[in-house]
Amino acid sequence: MLIDPGTRLPYTPTPSYFLGCFDIYDREETLGEELQKFDPNRPIDREILITEYALKVRRTYREKYLLYKCLETAILDNEYDFQALLEHDSQECSSLPDGWDEMENPRLFFEEIYRLAGKVWKDDICKAKTEDQSTWHYI
Repeated sequence: MLIDPGTRLPYTPTPSYFLGCFDIYDREETLGEELQKFDPNRPIDREILITEYALKVRRTYREKYLLYKCLETAILDNEYDFQALLEHDSQECSSLPDGWDEMENPRLFFEEIYRLAGKVWKDDICKAKTEDQSTWHYI
């Protein structure tokens, strides 16, 4: 089991981990304004958002692999509620850009993340896949 050194807890990602780079809480005037230039419903903008933000977050090859696999599991689950990941929680100190909670097809957004991650992270995913995961104790 991979252990997150920051929390000392098992690294168990969820598809929401792909959204952290879009969190504009307390950065509305910087990152928020930058992200407002893009419409996640438009294929061209969506690809830029994913490749330039979501997939460029610094992660180890093992983290990428586990994150990719958790997204694969969610996508294969026809009942998985991707919309819930975009809804604003007033109890949390985080928020996505305006309008993202009304994205036309959240599942498509995450399917695109999966498709593009498979290309961009291909070498890292292959490297991690060949390893014995039972030996993964630290990031």
